[in-house]
Amino acid sequence: MKQLLSALAVALVAAAAPAVAQQVPGAADVSKVQAGAYKADPNHTQVVWSVDHMGFSTLTGMFGQITGSLTIDPKEPAKAKLEVEVPMSGLAVTSEKFAKHLATPEFLDVAKHPTATFRSTSIEASGDKATIVGDLTLHGVTKPVTLQAVFHGVGVNPMNKAETIGFSATGKVKRSDFGLGAFAPVVSDEVDLTIAGAFEK
Repeated sequence: MKQLLSALAVALVAAAAPAVAQQVPGAADVSKVQAGAYKADPNHTQVVWSVDHMGFSTLTGMFGQITGSLTIDPKEPAKAKLEVEVPMSGLAVTSEKFAKHLATPEFLDVAKHPTATFRSTSIEASGDKATIVGDLTLHGVTKPVTLQAVFHGVGVNPMNKAETIGFSATGKVKRSDFGLGAFAPVVSDEVDLTIAGAFEK
């Protein structure tokens, strides 16, 4: 009887599963991008950072819960505007204790500087790639940062029926530029950024 109930439960779950499992809804086709204002999907947008730790290993962390907007017209990509806000409280690292340590005044000082922002100042696009230059405000300091972005995909999200576009991007910053240079060069001053962004309307 238990086996029968288990089989029925599996069948019901399979029947209720969305069609997303059957076909990938996003396509890497820039020509399908629709003009308009998109909002960042905070559940699928993230900033991953990594530093060299004492020459022994690479330490990686992630910021999530990101909000923001992307306004884009495929016919005039240079006029696109990107603005995002990153809550420092969304930091995830190897342990909760370590995350709390990085939030202290010795490092990010999250109580005093609860958010970081990025606002694009220029975007140069060619095919599925773009160079995005913007102002990053972090730890109360604003500096220009350049990101190399690659178009990932576009389509309708079957879960919420929203038109969705996604990008990935990479960049580098120096901690010391933002008053965050503690323990450099034992912990590398240069930080590698890897960004995954999903925007929907």
